[in-house]
Amino acid sequence: MNSMNRRSVLLAGLGVAGAGALAACSGSGSTPALLSPSGSAVAAADKKRTKSGRTHELTLTAAQAKVDLGCGITARTWAFSSQTPGKELRLSAGDTLAATLSNQLPNRTTTSIHWHGIALRNDMDGVPPATQSAVRAGRNFTYRFTADAPGTYFFHPHVGVQLDRGLYAPLIVEDPREPLSYDEEWVIVLDDWLDGVTGTPDDAFAELKQGMGGMHMGDDSGSPSSSSGHEGHDMGDMDGMDMGSGTSATSSSPSPSSGSGMSTRFMLMGAQSPLLGGDAGDVKYPHHLINGRVPADPDVFRTKPGKRVRLRLINAGGDTAYRVALGGHQLTLTHTDGFPIGHQQVDAVLIGMGERYDALVTLGDGVFPLVALAEGKNATGMALVRTGSGGLPKATTRPKELDGKIMTASQLRAVDDVRLTPKRADRVHRIELTGGMTTYNWAINGKRFDMNNPTANPITVEQGQRVRLDFVNTTTMWHPMHLHGHTYQLGSDGPRKDTAIVLPKKTLSVFFDADNPGQWMLHCHNAYHGEAGMMALVGYRG
Repeated sequence: MNSMNRRSVLLAGLGVAGAGALAACSGSGSTPALLSPSGSAVAAADKKRTKSGRTHELTLTAAQAKVDLGCGITARTWAFSSQTPGKELRLSAGDTLAATLSNQLPNRTTTSIHWHGIALRNDMDGVPPATQSAVRAGRNFTYRFTADAPGTYFFHPHVGVQLDRGLYAPLIVEDPREPLSYDEEWVIVLDDWLDGVTGTPDDAFAELKQGMGGMHMGDDSGSPSSSSGHEGHDMGDMDGMDMGSGTSATSSSPSPSSGSGMSTRFMLMGAQSPLLGGDAGDVKYPHHLINGRVPADPDVFRTKPGKRVRLRLINAGGDTAYRVALGGHQLTLTHTDGFPIGHQQVDAVLIGMGERYDALVTLGDGVFPLVALAEGKNATGMALVRTGSGGLPKATTRPKELDGKIMTASQLRAVDDVRLTPKRADRVHRIELTGGMTTYNWAINGKRFDMNNPTANPITVEQGQRVRLDFVNTTTMWHPMHLHGHTYQLGSDGPRKDTAIVLPKKTLSVFFDADNPGQWMLHCHNAYHGEAGMMALVGYRG
């Protein structure tokens, strides 16, 4: 998968990228007719969006890059305009973005841009092969859409495991009637990093696909530890590991030590987190970054004491949840995934992949570490706030706030203005999360997403319906579940979100209004789980 992934093979003969080129308007057998991503219903919904009349035009060039992570650490990766994170995009609600993706990636590599969290028109969502053909190397494609909901968002590819390279950047949509009062902003992008250091995300995925049954666990780098809390999967949990068929691993399952001889170069061993319900992640990363910098050479936010600062926190990682705290301060959470919540004062907040949180903080005098603890992985990312004199904290510092009052999305509530009007659900779908590490067979409702037939087994809705999704996690691992093109509400009065953590062996019910027609992806935002098959299509019936 280094140069051609399975999407590339599918799309190689399709010609230039085009919105809705692979849209299925009807199916064979029992497959229902679905609205086209570029059809009249999509255009009609887009017309209703409030538009400011302003258009921002730019080009985003995806290409090979050598990026500086700090302390002399460089990585050969892929990035937008040779930097990671890419340059922040900032709009005002109602503005139109006209962003041309120029694909200058090597070896016939296809790519796309997904505008994560934006409720935009379906044919601009950037998801091959559902909403467009992938953009081939040497070609351009222009995404044009109106961003009418203020909030903290970001963008990244939606092809293979490219999310785990350097192709991502913040997208901030400002509220022209901003109700919050603050002096400055600091956008904080969290990421777990291996690309160009220990291998590539494609290398990692190739190893993970072998499953735990195919791994050779004899080398020291991957051996589990009974008490150290080192990164990875606890081999002691394998007997209870869900394999997607309703059965458990038994003595007849492949032995982890009797595999093909492949060492665990990328697979984690022994990472556990009570906050995440057990197993913390699949992949071992050499670095955890904040704004593209390692902790020993951190990004520094300089201002004056007493300033009230809005933090915009984005987890752009592939496999890591972060517990984030600012030493010596409490944070007041104000938004999650772009939508306002009842303000909560906390010491730390847990952020899964794809989630975003906004917080206000009034800064003290001195130098303070902003630390992102890689949950369950015994590693941290760090940035600094400098408002006065003081020495640099150690790269391994862990402020006491990390173990204070920790907030998760389930504890938050939507403000009245954005809470869904109480209404009986018109449609209820059971979204069973299945699979496990033994054979790495992650799926939804026991079926891996089929890139060759994206409209097979759709989760169907109709325009105007109130829809309830019951995420039923049958696995022993947590999953951040992301719905494109919509926000859902957690329970009857929880926060409005587009990405939410579903804990192992738990059920999470969410509600959304089917008000943005088209074909939308629903998937785990662990880059490797999604690519392995934990993905489905939510399609509006025609």
